[in-house]
Amino acid sequence: MDKTAEYDIEETVGFLLAKAYRRGYAIFRDRLQGYGITPPQFSLLAFLWKEDGLSQAEISEKSQIDRATMVGLVDRLEKEGLVRRLKDASDRRTWRICLTEKGRSVKGELCSIAEEVTKAFTSRLSEREIRNLKNILLKIRR
Repeated sequence: MDKTAEYDIEETVGFLLAKAYRRGYAIFRDRLQGYGITPPQFSLLAFLWKEDGLSQAEISEKSQIDRATMVGLVDRLEKEGLVRRLKDASDRRTWRICLTEKGRSVKGELCSIAEEVTKAFTSRLSEREIRNLKNILLKIRR
């Protein structure tokens, strides 16, 4: 029997991951809309809330977002007054991305929204299923 005739795209891991990602992204995007930031911009801020002053290259590596896209994200957050670029004292070719007071002040509210979205997104899963899903996704990511 021809294997391609049995292939059901809707049952593949890649298809299901992509659809789950799009659903989660859309929910998060809609909840962030009133704040003028996107989910990728939130992610950049979250890395800085964890460790302020990372270089653009470090954030790019941690987030797995290409450097060209990262420049645009930083540009928009800088325009919104949430971050600023500072030259690295030891390497003038490197820009450090630092939170502004405004960038620090939105942390609580935006993280609360992120937690609400995560709860809504995973509401059909048990705590055990959520832990298992995280472990599986971590294995896939490595």
